[in-house]
Parts: sequence; structure tokens; C-alpha cells
Amino acid sequence: MGPLTSLILSLFLFCSFSLTHSRTTPQGPKTTVLDVASSLQNAHKVLTLNHQLRHHQQLSLSSFTLQLHSRVSIQKPSNTDYKSLTLLRLERDSARVRSLQTRLDLALKRISESDLHPAESGNEFQSEELQGPIVSGTSQGSGEYFLRLGIGKPPSPAYVVLDTGSDVSWIQCAPCADCYQQSDPIFDPNSSDSYSPIHCDAPQCKSLDLSECRNGTCLYEVSYGDGSYTVGEFATETVSFGSASVDGVAIGCGHNNEGLFVGAAGLLGLGGGSLSFPAQLNATSFSYCLVDRDSDSASTLEFDSPLPRNTVSAPLRRNPQLDTFYYLGMTGLSVGGELLPIPETSFAVDSGGGGGIIVDSGTAVTRLRSEVYDELRDAFVRGTRGLPAANGVSLFDTCYDLSSRSSVEVPTVSFHFPDGKELPLPAKNYLIPVDSVGTFCFAFAPTTSSLSIIGNVQQQGTRVGFDIANSLIGFSSNSC
Repeated sequence: MGPLTSLILSLFLFCSFSLTHSRTTPQGPKTTVLDVASSLQNAHKVLTLNHQLRHHQQLSLSSFTLQLHSRVSIQKPSNTDYKSLTLLRLERDSARVRSLQTRLDLALKRISESDLHPAESGNEFQSEELQGPIVSGTSQGSGEYFLRLGIGKPPSPAYVVLDTGSDVSWIQCAPCADCYQQSDPIFDPNSSDSYSPIHCDAPQCKSLDLSECRNGTCLYEVSYGDGSYTVGEFATETVSFGSASVDGVAIGCGHNNEGLFVGAAGLLGLGGGSLSFPAQLNATSFSYCLVDRDSDSASTLEFDSPLPRNTVSAPLRRNPQLDTFYYLGMTGLSVGGELLPIPETSFAVDSGGGGGIIVDSGTAVTRLRSEVYDELRDAFVRGTRGLPAANGVSLFDTCYDLSSRSSVEVPTVSFHFPDGKELPLPAKNYLIPVDSVGTFCFAFAPTTSSLSIIGNVQQQGTRVGFDIANSLIGFSSNSC
């Protein structure tokens, strides 16, 4: 081998090593500090917040900007201590996750049955289903973030839940065959000059997963998989945001609703389907920023506004079997600056439409496939051997007693995306208080489902943008 050949071979090996090294070694911080005292202060304060209705909305000429509020800032918790509030939140969250998993399972099942029995497929529900099943009202979904809208002309104010996991927007309507308790008066369509029932042959009606025609009017049903549902008339209505309004928005006028989002009047669907609110606005993008759930400050939901300059972007991917969910192109996870030995396929949608990881505003705690969660948790435990352990709480199996600490340094947990992009999470987004005396838990959880979910605890304090036109999801830290 000549000198020139040796030099070329050496350069090739060096470049190969450098490229491999850059793909496998994170560049973010290895540790981050958790302000224990501040988290506990918020936990003490949350049960005594000054609750009040908030009406102010902002509007810019080029984009809609709506205020978002945490559930506890709008509706005073009935709990007497922070731990019982946490357990209630986790119960709602588990119901939410079951509903998302069921939604995907049903979509895949319909596709399979349609392939086997194409002549038997259809999207109508039976007349007796209009009454809906009798279920407990304690299963509320998650619904931790509310925004205020006006419905109809003149506008009737209503709090609705922000939901990227649903397409159909709806509100409770009079007369109520069965309605849960909400903060505002029930909307009466007879009081609105702009309310217009949708005809059965209209495209909006045909786009529903479940619909029925009665006296020429389109009826809808949306079931959330955990026993919760809304049933009623599908109509177009004016939706107002402060001084601005949008006419002809297709929404559900629910006369029979059960189990979901107690306190809110309904739901604003921000999913990826044709009936979602962004799709009806023809929005090319939208973004939201979620403040701490224990805070009484407001954040925003924005449409058609540019992402901040510090955005870490990842591919927005779609599941051909279900266009509602926003799937994230993710390559891995790291703890303390070390990439975990997790194959990239653990985060990908498979050929049958299963698997993948979605970004969801309504789920609180990030769910990962069991084998992925085990790798993440074990790495975090290795990096926190100096912290006193505590018993697990509900779905959390890794907890710590930080009652004697004002702050702690913990390994940084980061999400990794294609092209070497990394999103390091602040410690408060994965080590959270579960009581007011100093018990903190690692806020990830395993799931036996193939579907993984990035929840809103991990999104707090980050502007999450959905660039629909360019198929990107952006994360901008400290941009609320």
C-alpha cells in the first residue's frame, strides 16, 4: 500500500468515525437543576388560587391569538390537598390515553373490516344509539387547558378544551337530554341568528366517522373510547375570538353528552382531519404554549403565526389509516448526555398503521412503549443514585423524597430528531411534585399499546408549533 493510498484510507476512516460520532453523541447539557422549593410553592398555592372568568382576547391583523388557561385557574379544585388533586389528574389522564388508543384501534379495525367486507362498511349509527350509554361522569378525559370563545350571534361565551387528538369541535346545547356540569350557561341554538343545521348530503356530514340523517338534518356522534361521548345535531355556527369572528364553522351541538371535560362547555378539535378547526380556517400552521398546570397565568393559541427563531424542528408525519393524530419523526432519547440503545423503529408507524409517537395537548404524562420506558427509567435511576427514593404513586414507579432539598441537580432528558436535532427538557418537565411535602416522581409512564404519546407535562413552557404546510413540528423553549 503506497503513501497516498494510506493517506486516503486514513482520511476515510477519520471522516467515517466523525460522522458516526456526530450521530450518536448528544451535544446538549448533561445535567439540569430542579428548583424544588419553587415547585412546592406552586403546589401549596394551587388550591387557593383566585378563580375568575377571563374575557380578554388578543387579535393581530395577520393571525388569531387566543388565550389559554389551565383548568385550575378557571375551576377551583374540590380537592383539599395536592396529592388527591394529582391522583384525580392521573385518573383523568389514564382515561384520556385509553380513549386515544381505542380511537386508533377502531380506525385500524374499520380499515381491516372494510377490506374483508367492503359491501358491509358504512358510517351510520343506529337510532337507539342517540341516547348513548349510561356511564359515570367521573371519567372526564384530561382537558387541563381551556380557552374562551364566543358561539353564535350574538356570541354566547364558553370555555372549551384544547384538543389536538380530536377533529370535531362541539359544545353542549339546550335542550339537554343529558349534559354534565359546566361553568357557563348551556348554549341555546334558538338564541343565535347564525345557527344553521347541516343537511345530510353536505360534505361536512359525509366527513363524519359516525352520522345519521333525520328529517334531512345531519346528526353526529363522537365516542372517546372510555365511555365518554357526545351526540347531537351537526350545524354551522359563528365562532368569535374577542372582536373577530369566523362564520360557517361546522360544530356539534350536543344534546346528549357524558363523561368529558367537566367545567368546559365543549371541545375545540385541533386534529389533522378535514373537520378540525385549523382545517376549516384553512390555517397553514398553528401553535400553542402551555404554562405550568399549577399556574394561574395565561398562555396562547395562535394560528398562522411564524415559529420563533430558536425552534427545534422535527418531521410531522401522518398515519394513512388515521389523519387526526400528529405523528412526530423521532430518532431517540438521551439521559445525562448519553444516547440510549433504543432502535429508531420504536418511534415509527408500522406498515399496518400501528406504533409511532404522537404529540397530544390533552394527555398529561408522556407514554412510551414498555421496553423504551424501561431503558429511559433505568438510565435516569442510575444518574440519581444520590437522591433518597420514595414509594411509587399511581402510574409513577420512580419517585424521590426531596423534602429536605431546595434544589437538586439531575441528568438531562432529551428528545432527539432527524439531522442531529435535540430538545433538552427542563427538569420540572419530567420530575414533578405529587404532593405538597416533597415527593417528586419521574413523569413518564409505560404503555402496553404500540402507540406512544408526548404529553403536556413535557410540553410545558415550550411553544409547540404545527407547520402543516411544511410538515414540521417545532419546539421553542421558554416562548410562552
